[in-house]
Amino acid sequence: MISRRSLALSLAMVVLSGPALAASGGRSALRMLDPDNDGTVDLAEAKKAAANLFAKLDPDHDGTLDARELRGRLTAKELAAADPDHNGTLTLDEYLAVVEQRFKAADPDNDGTLDAKELNSRAGRALLRLLK
Repeated sequence: MISRRSLALSLAMVVLSGPALAASGGRSALRMLDPDNDGTVDLAEAKKAAANLFAKLDPDHDGTLDARELRGRLTAKELAAADPDHNGTLTLDEYLAVVEQRFKAADPDNDGTLDAKELNSRAGRALLRLLK
């Protein structure tokens, strides 16, 4: 049986290591999305990753992603907002437009690149859901 002291100690370690674990998540995403190894992700790299993922998420190869294929990446409300023709699906161009919008939201200094800290922000994590 786990004692209260052990449980409290474990909880304290998780809380104290939270920022480090979160930052390492941004760094691992950065390594995955940064083919030129410059320590940042630019919009072209993000769009390339998104296009590769789009192809994997489209098992029926119809050139669109529906709510089922986008599960966990976009909510129904976000899908509706990103769907200009209101047909319930996103084409690659529509998906990349969402990626670009989220990229810009994750780039508060407007330098055109995202570092590990920016990828670990709320906006950065929203972008990562579209890329991984």
